[in-house]
Amino acid sequence: MILEKKLEDLILNVSCRAALSAKYLVGKKDKVSADKAAVDAMRSELNKIDIKGEIVIGEGELDEAPMLFIGEKVGSMKGPNLDIAVDPLEGTNFAANNLPGALAVIAVAGKNNLFNAPETYMNKISADVTEKGIIDLDFTTKENVYNLCEYKNKKPSDITVCILERSRHKKIIEDLKNLKVNLKLISDGDVSGALLVTDKKHNVDLFMGIGGGPEGVLAASALDSFNCFFQGKFIFNNEQDKIRAKKMGINNFDKKYELNEIISGDSIFCATGITSGDLVSGVEIINNEFISETLITHKSTGLKKKIKIRQNI
Repeated sequence: MILEKKLEDLILNVSCRAALSAKYLVGKKDKVSADKAAVDAMRSELNKIDIKGEIVIGEGELDEAPMLFIGEKVGSMKGPNLDIAVDPLEGTNFAANNLPGALAVIAVAGKNNLFNAPETYMNKISADVTEKGIIDLDFTTKENVYNLCEYKNKKPSDITVCILERSRHKKIIEDLKNLKVNLKLISDGDVSGALLVTDKKHNVDLFMGIGGGPEGVLAASALDSFNCFFQGKFIFNNEQDKIRAKKMGINNFDKKYELNEIISGDSIFCATGITSGDLVSGVEIINNEFISETLITHKSTGLKKKIKIRQNI
């Protein structure tokens, strides 16, 4: 299913409006209210569009989230059937504390073309690599770094690896330091972390480590348009996680997912800055207008760029 070009502006507006709504609560030390503002705005804008949309990645299950829960129907219920993945406020702590990198993120694809990911952790890896067998979740950290060096004709000291700074990554970070690679440690926001490999100006060669499963699917939709490499493997820490995964059709809990198993067919992805970060600039409010910057991709049209727009509030 090819998504119509007119959807680009409509989905772009959804993420811009969500970013604006969260912007008013930046620095207020209230991540719950900031998240709710972004969720409410995103839902309101989606319901104005002529689509039959279903949230496949959202703010949790029906009993956990009042809006944009997994399975929720959005849109006018006229038009194309779409799967929708949302993270209305990626980096809630960034927004609450006025730190760089908060985003409003959305991805849409044709029905059954976007992986329905459980709200659990995912081990993931991404790089601007087109060939298989260069990097892989099954390889050691050393193998991945050395293979990437050979592929890019670089020394380890010329390679930069982005990873969430978490205690669970202590061993990987130690291995990376021993290999003399450059480290970009991030405190949150692993959608944007995974996407830093898409543009040479970010100087990130490899993203790896354990983060959110839904965030992995969102990042994959953009990485697909950039023709980058991505793998993900869900981590099920308890029986409850496995029960929920089974309800979503996941029966092999050890499966390693390739990019084309997470996102297939055409897709549109938008990530709008709330606070300025590595990926995009944050929202600026000037009188009755606001300026936003969004990374937008549309696979079938080849659209892959950052767009700055000025809109009335």
